[in-house]
Amino acid sequence: MSSAAPTAPDAAPEQAFRFADQVNRRPRATRLLAAVRRHRADLLAALIFAVLAGWLTHGLWPDPGARILALNPEDQTLYEWFLAVDARALLGDFELLSDRLNAPDGVNLMANTTVIALGILFAPVTLLLGAPVTFALLAAGNLAGTALAWYLLFHRTLRVRRVAAALGGWLCGFGPGMVSQTNSHLHMTAQWLVPVIVWLVVRLLRAADPGPDTPDEAGRTRATGPDRRRLFTSAAGLAGAISAQVFIGEEVLFLAAITLLVMAISYAVADRDLARRALPGFAGGLAIAAGLALLVLGYPLWFQFAGPQGVADGMFTPAYFSADLSSWWALSPLSVAGSDESARLTTGPAEYNTFLGWPLLLVAAVCAIWAGRRRLVFACVAAGLVMGALSLGPEVVLGGTRTAIPGPYALIGGLPVVDGALPMRFGLALLPIVATLLVLAVDRALRSSGRARRLVPLAVGVALLPIFPPPLPTAGRPAVPDFITGGHWRRCVPPGGVLVPVPLPTPKEPWPMRWATAADAGFGLPEGFFIGPYGRGGTAAMGTFKQPTSALLADVARRGDQPAIGDEQRRQAARDADFWGASCVALTDDAPHADSLRATLEQLYGPATRIADAWTWRV
Repeated sequence: MSSAAPTAPDAAPEQAFRFADQVNRRPRATRLLAAVRRHRADLLAALIFAVLAGWLTHGLWPDPGARILALNPEDQTLYEWFLAVDARALLGDFELLSDRLNAPDGVNLMANTTVIALGILFAPVTLLLGAPVTFALLAAGNLAGTALAWYLLFHRTLRVRRVAAALGGWLCGFGPGMVSQTNSHLHMTAQWLVPVIVWLVVRLLRAADPGPDTPDEAGRTRATGPDRRRLFTSAAGLAGAISAQVFIGEEVLFLAAITLLVMAISYAVADRDLARRALPGFAGGLAIAAGLALLVLGYPLWFQFAGPQGVADGMFTPAYFSADLSSWWALSPLSVAGSDESARLTTGPAEYNTFLGWPLLLVAAVCAIWAGRRRLVFACVAAGLVMGALSLGPEVVLGGTRTAIPGPYALIGGLPVVDGALPMRFGLALLPIVATLLVLAVDRALRSSGRARRLVPLAVGVALLPIFPPPLPTAGRPAVPDFITGGHWRRCVPPGGVLVPVPLPTPKEPWPMRWATAADAGFGLPEGFFIGPYGRGGTAAMGTFKQPTSALLADVARRGDQPAIGDEQRRQAARDADFWGASCVALTDDAPHADSLRATLEQLYGPATRIADAWTWRV
């Protein structure tokens, strides 16, 4: 057609462009609709898991800032502070040694369970809506995300039916241990990267396996060789997933690594030919992954163990945090069929890690015998027995009574890093292991045509019903003082300065840390709730030493007595304020024994200045 051809006299250029845009967008919309249709079953599973997670945590949702998980409010307060500090990375104000707590020494964020990656990822939510909203989102999102990730792994890697995969995903995401850890342990419930790590390990193994020797046209046998491109991409992906998990929850990564190690050894024993063929390439791929991960993690890990305020050991006693053997066949108090009497078998409501119940254990054992896939089942059973045995700690406890029988954990206790993980948390590894056994059995039953097609799914469903979780208990919490929420603190302390709340926060009563959280960690606090090197000989401890003035004020807040204040107490108060680098001391109206505290503070620091709903002293 000639460029001189006449055009329609009423043609509008903008209409032509609009028509072209519609033509371009139509295929895109069609592709999107086709993708939704193609993955509608997976999207439905994701929706179901999200609804269930929202229902379990719905007590937080009417007003996250005014609601709290009733069974572990102290840790929720701590994690909300972590999220507020992590969010400051978006403002360009973030370091691995935070000066916003334990002034003047600070807090080593790598030595604490700070979920740094999640805090930075959700920083916009935290800065716009507040850390309590982010906490509620993560509490629910970790459950749903973990369940969905395992569902996808079961369906796409094991090639099982979606119904079987959904049952397994549900157990991994909403099993007793996960629901229990949701009581404020975000670093333990953020397990949605674990299935990704497992998938990458499997992908690496498949890439490293050259396959059995095949005869060529001359009748000679030769191996095809490993897939080097797939080997490297799997190793690089594994390095990335491991690095991310370190900044989310190192303990989960440690438990996953131990479980995978046991499974790999067990699988190699069951399939020696595969081990012989794939070991060189697989070991090389793991070495590449380790090297790439160390490029990212070298400095943060050094900082965690040897940097300022770092700790090289665990602070919890393995003997105390060991699983009671009888807890394995008991039902969690947080399950519909559980009993409060079972709570005596563990250390607290956030540690019902081993409460699978005898129905599930029995059905899992039967499924292991019947499921088929002998090598994978053997590896799962071996890993389950090892991780379950390690959960018992250095000495076996039965029904609350120490038996003097040494547990397998005694063989590895005291090794570097090992004591940083609580023995009873090894039991969390049983959720995906048992889920895998159930998934294999249900999938085999659904592919059969006999009575097993009905009986096996029915038996699995009956075993899972008693551990179905009801919503987590929540309670109201006091509002943060207007002195903080109204921004009045800026009249008392400059941004980044140190504010001394009275009484000061402690691990058992960290409530003043909510002030800093509500102010997006805009100021620092002395003392507080964290892990630092304040134990004997610089070992790990919870919190720090109280300064004399802090101890004096804590005693007044606890008892309401007004102590005699002399020149020595006033000089000590001045020295402590100078040690903290404090700009201001603040006492709000809702403090315990506020009148006695105010009188004591006026004797220590002089007349107070009223700002909003707080009495303040510039020091």
